[in-house]
Amino acid sequence: MASPLVLVVDDEPDLVELVTLTLSRMQLQTASAGDVATAKKLLKAQSFDLCLTDMRLPDGNGLDLLEWMTIHCPGVPCAVITAHGNVESAVRALKLGAFDFVSKPLDLGVLRRIVSTALKLSQSAQTAQSTRTGTQLIGAGVAMDRLREMILRVARSQAPVHIFGESGTGKELVARMIHASGPRAEGPFVPVNCGAIPSELMESEFFGHKRGAFTGAVTDKVGLIPSAEGGTLFLDEVADLPLHMQVKLLRVIQEKTVRPIGEQREAPVDVRVLSATHKNLADLVSQARFREDLFYRIDVIELRVPPLRERAEDIPELADAILHKLSRRLGIESPDLTDEALDVLVNFPFPGNVRELENVLERALALSDQKRIDIADLQLRAVPRAENAAPPPADTIAQMRAPGSAPPERSVSALGEQLEDVERAAIVNALEAARYNKTAAARALGMTFRALRYRIKKLGIE
Repeated sequence: MASPLVLVVDDEPDLVELVTLTLSRMQLQTASAGDVATAKKLLKAQSFDLCLTDMRLPDGNGLDLLEWMTIHCPGVPCAVITAHGNVESAVRALKLGAFDFVSKPLDLGVLRRIVSTALKLSQSAQTAQSTRTGTQLIGAGVAMDRLREMILRVARSQAPVHIFGESGTGKELVARMIHASGPRAEGPFVPVNCGAIPSELMESEFFGHKRGAFTGAVTDKVGLIPSAEGGTLFLDEVADLPLHMQVKLLRVIQEKTVRPIGEQREAPVDVRVLSATHKNLADLVSQARFREDLFYRIDVIELRVPPLRERAEDIPELADAILHKLSRRLGIESPDLTDEALDVLVNFPFPGNVRELENVLERALALSDQKRIDIADLQLRAVPRAENAAPPPADTIAQMRAPGSAPPERSVSALGEQLEDVERAAIVNALEAARYNKTAAARALGMTFRALRYRIKKLGIE
């Protein structure tokens, strides 16, 4: 099997020689180009596994080449070499799709780690990870398809990703899927709840400490950041970080080094940083409650997790999966949801999102006869709307119908009508192909029988 081939784009012969020598010791082949034009010719003529490009080139810069590569050879990871301390250029490169960046003067250890990580993005690994990722997010609607696609796209990069969404939407699940779908999947995934660590213990928890560094430090302690070496650090509720820790975290991200309390030297650290919060970080920056420089470093790529009310069509499938999980835990058969109970769930705004849906079904399972769940078992109450919250859908709990009554009228947009037409046509085609065997049609559509039954009823197909 041929060794991976790396393209080095730089007009400094000494740097090209240094990089080539380093890569040859990693059993890699290299080719070099001194300008953008030559690099493009080589990329058109050969298949490369990785490109390393300097920012400043005689006929342009690395960003020009990076933009060209995203169109003409999107499968080739590209890392950029930036001037020391030029954070703005590094962030711009990451936003344009760079795999990662390394600063001059080159740290060969950092360079070797970046190259090793990039080369793990083999096609076979991507295919396997894509299949695995697709099975973890429940829902066949447009919003979830878009989210799955974005997860696979951002997983290829090493750029920091900020995941935002309301409480209970599954932000940590999304972070875990990004980790599992990328080249760091074999490394550790270290989640940190930034709001749960006392301020006075944060530095020790994040960076670790040496024995005797302070009163009570009787042994060495490995911090959360070093423990994520080679993997992913997930900073949940990052908005809750105090300002003094924001400064220290910024340095870790920029310099890729960490220094435990009591240690004299900084040590290199190789982690990818993902963050999440239900708060609006941009608003906190404007209120001087969150550092602007840190905001731009962790918010290189934004990923929004939609609230449950924006994907109500996924509730039947979610409910089915949750009930199966709860039933397995109790060692019983999964109960059926009556059509009336399912209709109530689909029309409920769920301010607590998927987490609230799970709590509602767990309570209903306890109150039911464990064979079927009806409206009375759900015990849903009307939910008051917060002052700044978006208005709930027209068909909320206040307008829910009693069993047997007509469903409430919905104000459907033109786009919504078009989507329903597409969905209706897909279901009709699947039913016809399966000779109206609903079980077979549901399998062909990639949904549960219960979800198909609900959508048939909702769209008036029968």
